[in-house]
Amino acid sequence: MTTIAELTNLIELHGIMLVTKKVFWEDPYQTQLSTRIAGVTNENITLEETIFYAFSGGQESDAGTIGGYPVIAAAKQGLDIVYTLPADHGLQPGQTVEVQIDWNRRYRLMRLHFAAEMVLQLVYKHAPGIERIGAHISEDKARIDFAREGSISALFPMIEREAAALIAADLPIITAFEDEQSQHRYWEVLGFSRMACGGTHPRTTLEIGSIKLKRKNTGKGKERIEIMLGA
Repeated sequence: MTTIAELTNLIELHGIMLVTKKVFWEDPYQTQLSTRIAGVTNENITLEETIFYAFSGGQESDAGTIGGYPVIAAAKQGLDIVYTLPADHGLQPGQTVEVQIDWNRRYRLMRLHFAAEMVLQLVYKHAPGIERIGAHISEDKARIDFAREGSISALFPMIEREAAALIAADLPIITAFEDEQSQHRYWEVLGFSRMACGGTHPRTTLEIGSIKLKRKNTGKGKERIEIMLGA
């Protein structure tokens, strides 16, 4: 079985530069795409274009299919994305394939991702100097870990109130390149905050809906905020 690292070495050995066009940045609401296979090494493939997000910045990968085959893994390799399919997929370079993502999962990830980043900015506002030490966004909930002595739940009333106001204001969430060549991106809500991020986000704050916060102590000097979507 060829690993993604081995595939990357093969690409470097032959001097091939594969950079998948990331349509999920242009339109995170697109759920189907017809594109061509750019490269194949055993079970690992690359695409000319993709709507299939790969794990990055704490946001989990999309779920779905390429050419009718389930995607087992999606991983960033430099500026490219490598997808792992079942070993018997039989796809060939240049072949046209349909890419399909699980929209319900994508939309929850989009909403939870921005909800987490909104909460993070509000924590920074009310606890200056606090250090974020981890984050993860799954389909069911998001979490942010901080280095902090004492319960972080003391901040919840302010965070929940201000988050609810931002959501109700239905503000546009602007996303764009900070540096297109290196593919560094950011989001911005005017009057609130701007943050470097290459994830997928909804168009407006209103789409997030209501959120719920939960505090967990994960060890001495470590506090976790879990963020869940309301009904």
